[in-house]
Amino acid sequence: MNRRKFLTTTGLGLAGIGLGTGLYTWQWAPYQLEFTHTPMPIKNLPSELEGKTLMQISDIHIGKRFDPKYIVESFKKAKKYNPDFVVYTGDYVTTHHDKILYPLLLNTMKHCVYGKLGTIAILGNHDYGKNFQEAKEGDKVAKTLESLNIKVLRNESVAIENLFFYGFDDFWGTNFKPEKTLKNLNLGQANLVLCHNPDVCDLPIWKGYDGWILSGHTHGGQCKAPFLPPPILPVKNKRYSAGKIDLEDGRTLYINRALGCSYPIRFNVPPEISLFTLQRA
Repeated sequence: MNRRKFLTTTGLGLAGIGLGTGLYTWQWAPYQLEFTHTPMPIKNLPSELEGKTLMQISDIHIGKRFDPKYIVESFKKAKKYNPDFVVYTGDYVTTHHDKILYPLLLNTMKHCVYGKLGTIAILGNHDYGKNFQEAKEGDKVAKTLESLNIKVLRNESVAIENLFFYGFDDFWGTNFKPEKTLKNLNLGQANLVLCHNPDVCDLPIWKGYDGWILSGHTHGGQCKAPFLPPPILPVKNKRYSAGKIDLEDGRTLYINRALGCSYPIRFNVPPEISLFTLQRA
């Protein structure tokens, strides 16, 4: 093989590798959904809730950049698990400079997963429209979800079967009021916190809370090399990437890698729906 032929063959090979990697990260990897399973010990959990399942779905990102058929198919797969509780932890739409496509949001979420005992949601930053600062858009997204019998917590709490859910409104949005959310926190009952942005864990607001916090927002970084942290994360605390994190003060944070994407690109960070088995701590 002469030098010219070698260089041509090498160049074509590298181009093929680049094309294959591009197709993998863009056309295949964003749709390889993984269901994860994690035990969730909760202090003061009622005995009748022992062994019940809680499903977390986060960052669905319905919009023109992402195929809604994948979301609907994912919901169908999730329904087979027949969860007792379902929590949605924000970013139902993709926005920032784009307009929220409310008909698409409604038509997609009509297929959503419901818990046998309860279905709860909180909002994320994308649910607040342009620059995440349009309060009226957050209200409209919440009303859309409520119209589908999904309870949306906006700096408030709700009890279902004596399990108390506390839901923060989004940290970057216009309605973040943590003091209101935890106003009636009772450490003697079974508690669970929903908070879209995990950076909230570092704020001095927790009043001795020592339970689980379910978050999303980061998408796990979407792309990362094996054995290395993701290079890009939309959080101040770069420890907050994905999965279970012991916050070393009794709190346990779990960050879901997201069902959808604002841009459909992933590498080595598959989309996720999280399943938790409730246990008495």
